[in-house]
Amino acid sequence: MKNKQAELIKQLTDKQLLYNLFLTQMVILAIALFLGFILFEDLSDFLNIFSFNDMNILLVGVPAGILVVIFDVSMMKLTPASYHDDGGVNERIFSSLPYFMIFIVALVVAVSEELLFRGVIQSHIGLLWTSIIFAAVHYRYLFNWFLFLSVLVLSFFIGFLFEWTQNVLVTITAHFLIDFILGILIRRKYRNGQ
Repeated sequence: MKNKQAELIKQLTDKQLLYNLFLTQMVILAIALFLGFILFEDLSDFLNIFSFNDMNILLVGVPAGILVVIFDVSMMKLTPASYHDDGGVNERIFSSLPYFMIFIVALVVAVSEELLFRGVIQSHIGLLWTSIIFAAVHYRYLFNWFLFLSVLVLSFFIGFLFEWTQNVLVTITAHFLIDFILGILIRRKYRNGQ
């Protein structure tokens, strides 16, 4: 399965890969809205997971995102490159994007995934199963034990943030910062020819 996925990804142009990323995120968002409609008693229950005037967005979400980036960058320096090999997907996505598109990709991914996994699924089945499902959905990481363990731990961490704050905007902020900063670092690495 891993080789089939790798071959399929190699056949896609960078533009097609980005298109597929957005398509996947739109499907995730549609599933989140559909399940939210079914699982929440009413609209007000669903809207309660969003608290725009919560200082935890800045006091918890921002430091958590930055902490994960620092940890991830440190692990990239301390462990072999093979531990972080996702088949080159992240490099293909972020290395050629302008900064505003990295911002948009990171925002779309953070909103759709956090709305589904933390806002809807975790609100109804809890942290453990949500984290396992989140890690399994990141299919390309299943074939690299280090990446799978990393995304599983990250999912538990972000899930804990949601349990603590009960605000999906906190987890969206953390997730966005992780993807945005790492996307910028990937772009700079490839622009500098490293």
